[in-house]
Amino acid sequence: MKKKIISVMLAAVLAGALAGCSSELSNDYVTVKQYKGLEVPQPAQTEVTDEQVDQVIESNLAAYAEREDVTDRPAQNGDIVNIDYTGYIDGVAFDNGSAEDAELELGSNSFIGATDDYPGFEEQIEGHKAGDEFDITVQFPEEYSLNPDMAGEVADFHIVLNSIQTESVPELTDEWVQENSEESETVDEYREEIRSTLEESVEESARSELRTSVLNALLENTEVKKYPEDTVNEMKDRYTEAYVQTAEVYGMDLGEFLESYMQTTEEELNAQAEEYAQQAATLQEAVKLIAEKEKLEPSEEEYQESAAEYAGQSGYDDVEAFEKEVGEDLLKAQILQDAVAEYLVDECIQVEQSDDAQ
Repeated sequence: MKKKIISVMLAAVLAGALAGCSSELSNDYVTVKQYKGLEVPQPAQTEVTDEQVDQVIESNLAAYAEREDVTDRPAQNGDIVNIDYTGYIDGVAFDNGSAEDAELELGSNSFIGATDDYPGFEEQIEGHKAGDEFDITVQFPEEYSLNPDMAGEVADFHIVLNSIQTESVPELTDEWVQENSEESETVDEYREEIRSTLEESVEESARSELRTSVLNALLENTEVKKYPEDTVNEMKDRYTEAYVQTAEVYGMDLGEFLESYMQTTEEELNAQAEEYAQQAATLQEAVKLIAEKEKLEPSEEEYQESAAEYAGQSGYDDVEAFEKEVGEDLLKAQILQDAVAEYLVDECIQVEQSDDAQ
């Protein structure tokens, strides 16, 4: 009899425990079926290599390169020249074939290269001195993706060579490190500083990938009862307004811009906006439920810190001006979503992806 009573008690306790572990949450709009233990793809772990460290160091050194004008000899491979040029086909200047004060490193193969019949653009500048004016003839490549209409065409260019410069990149020395690093004193320390920075970047990239994955998984585990109409309409308006503003920058109306640059129509854009708004509203409701359940709402101090970070990333020194620009409600929703995403990442199950899955 005792065994039976104990078994019943254990069953009751187990049932209660299982009920307590249930992570289903619900409000008038959505039901979150699961949010703890979401399965997401494990980010690829990219190890920082010596080559990557070298590339960053070379880039940093190049940023401190010094230039010197060349006046006592003609231009040669490796020089940086400043030129004006005008391109002609059969004596007629063609569109997008002219520029002033164009900077070009000779030997970089940035301009039209050589063909069997004609030397390259850059090669024909070599041998000329600053102040020279001269003409060259080149042939566009047979496959020219920048302007297929010019493929294979022979063109003349009138060149004005404004100036010639050489560029001197500093060597990586302890002295250079001491002058340009706030953390390191020696070359070895500087290399470790760069490696550490790259590793932090890789880790943050993986974390960002996980945040995106868990929010997508949360959406998949959220059942919609009905959409919050006001929120959906607001998000639709924001989505389309971004395209309207971009069209204005190009001096076009929305329909013309969509057809010319997006290869789509206003009808298709509205459908995209509706889908985006519904998903965003669904995620927002799910996030609010989890934040309330797990007590993840940021404090006022945490909110201000996050708002200041967002403002800085967007180029604002004034947080209040940034809040006014994007909308305080939208900013608070984004900061809340960030907090929930971090929580979900900590609670998720990372699944290693096989080569077949990739």
